[in-house]
Amino acid sequence: MAEHPVTTASTEAHGGAPEHHVEPSALGLTPPAWIALAMAVVIGILIWKRVPALIAAALDRKIATIREQLDEAAQLRAEAEAIKADYEAKAAQAGAEAATMLERARAEADGIVRQAEVDAAALVERRTRMAEDKIAAAERAAVDEVRAKAARAATAAAETLIRDKLDAGADNAMVDAAIANLGKR
Repeated sequence: MAEHPVTTASTEAHGGAPEHHVEPSALGLTPPAWIALAMAVVIGILIWKRVPALIAAALDRKIATIREQLDEAAQLRAEAEAIKADYEAKAAQAGAEAATMLERARAEADGIVRQAEVDAAALVERRTRMAEDKIAAAERAAVDEVRAKAARAATAAAETLIRDKLDAGADNAMVDAAIANLGKR
């Protein structure tokens, strides 16, 4: 607060001497003394009514509340860290299980591939055998057909020879000889 200087007013009409005003006072106390006395009385009442103790108690309660909140926050943090550690352990376990499952799947896939290779080789062998059997059957059929054609050709040639070489008289002699041979048996 700014202090107001005590001003003195001078009037030239009274002879030019400056006039001096006296500061007001009550019961012998000036305004700053009254302010100081009022402050002392207020502070005394505050102390008498134990206001500082009430303020200190309110602050202590607030401190206790804050400590409880800090303890609760620390407990929540510990719980959160435990949950985090649990989930990290579960994640690591899941990762290990996934790696195991992946390895097992790879082993099964390798087994399936090996079995497929064996099955494919067996299938190729069966198909080769079947093809060879079909070829052999076709060869036999071709040989039989060639034989049949040869027999037909031989029969046709024999017929032509017999026709050309044998006449009706020779034919009768052959029939008689065949009949004679029948009786001998």
